Amino acid sequence: MNCNICKSKMTMIFNSRILEKYDVDYYNCETCAFLCTEKPNWLEEAYEEPINYTDTGLIARNIRLSKLISIICYFCFNNKKYLDHAGGYGVLTRLMRDLGFDFFWKDPYTENIFSKGFEFEGMGTTKFEVLTSVEAFEHFEYPSKEIEKMLTMANNIFFTTELFDSQNIPEIEDWWYYGTEHGQHISFYSLKTLEKIADKYQLNLFSNGRDIHLLTSHPKNSLNIKTIFGLFSNSFISRILVEIIFLFVKFKKTGKTHSDAMLVQNRLKP
Repeated sequence: MNCNICKSKMTMIFNSRILEKYDVDYYNCETCAFLCTEKPNWLEEAYEEPINYTDTGLIARNIRLSKLISIICYFCFNNKKYLDHAGGYGVLTRLMRDLGFDFFWKDPYTENIFSKGFEFEGMGTTKFEVLTSVEAFEHFEYPSKEIEKMLTMANNIFFTTELFDSQNIPEIEDWWYYGTEHGQHISFYSLKTLEKIADKYQLNLFSNGRDIHLLTSHPKNSLNIKTIFGLFSNSFISRILVEIIFLFVKFKKTGKTHSDAMLVQNRLKP
């Protein structure tokens, strides 16, 4: 089995049971440290519900990320159009529009509940300033293909996925992120993997080293991005600073809640 990221040979490192019924081998790449399952023939069953029932953090995660993304978009990128790729029920798109950012939704596998009227479909070859992809990379069977699709839509990809330590790969029972109970997580990344992806597509990588990452065409010495990513830690002081900066951004922007309602209303008129 060859690595989807760098094409190097992968080695089987352990086996585990997925969905309590499938014995699955996990493979690791010694070159870029990418970790994945064998070919996932169980996905149809795993996605009987597109959002698995164990994802109790969906709302809290999107509220938290809307603050971080609004700071990134306001200070580091032009005030243009943005796309939430694999946007689930449309929670993040709605939150970002409420904050005044022109976000759109895209997800072929999930119903758009909260941001109807702001779908990607019909926008043609629109190029977005930033594409967000929250908790999606671990679902990709072919990450390189998915990233290449994203790069046709935006040169800057903000995404979340939990990283593992390439020098100390966690055992199945020691890392909840394997998600064997729902079977949807099939690809796993270390910082080394993300650095390889950045090199492959001639992008720069910014990361908090844990779960928040940005692949971007902006220069690696971009002071704004480096400074902001320095705030994205779990320390008490950084959380307070993020809240203060977020309140500043919220004050400076004009939310689209009411204007969006009027826009959708006008579209529904005969």
